[in-house]
Amino acid sequence: MIAVALIIERTVSLRRDKVVPPTLLDQVVTVYQRHGVSEEVLERLAKDSPLGVVLAAGLRNHASSRYVMREAIEEAGRAVSHDLERFLTTLGTIATAAPLLGLFGTVIGMIEIFASQSPSGTNPQQLAHGISVALYNTAFGIGIAIPSLIFYRHFKSRVDGYVVDMEQAAARLVDTVHGERGDAPAGAQRVR
Repeated sequence: MIAVALIIERTVSLRRDKVVPPTLLDQVVTVYQRHGVSEEVLERLAKDSPLGVVLAAGLRNHASSRYVMREAIEEAGRAVSHDLERFLTTLGTIATAAPLLGLFGTVIGMIEIFASQSPSGTNPQQLAHGISVALYNTAFGIGIAIPSLIFYRHFKSRVDGYVVDMEQAAARLVDTVHGERGDAPAGAQRVR
């Protein structure tokens, strides 16, 4: 039940348009170039999305050096990344622990089955039925672990992709505010 709830919550929370809105950077650059930076714009931007939080952190330091602006963006990016990975550890733990709990239940069931046998003789049908019932625990644990692991890896990959997208957007914002980077060869244009 917990794994299903986490999968639903992360599916809703990690939608691309909610985390990294496709037009947000262009809107921010346009507003910055036309109107500059205001506290109202920064507040609205920070409430917009995780990408907005990162861009707002950069714009709060637009008057500082490129280095200071990038540091502010990186700090905000670490916090946003941590928030995006919320509950993923729990989902990964469920994926890891479920088969072990199932195996533990099977072992307990097997102990009970063998302990209930009388010294005078055993009924093979009763023993076989008891073993099959005990193995349901393992099957149930594996049944929980497989989708949990699949979704854990899926969400982890999605978050990693969002972090890369946010880093690229932040780098473009820094270049817009402070001009192109000085590490490009003379006459070379950056690809956007």
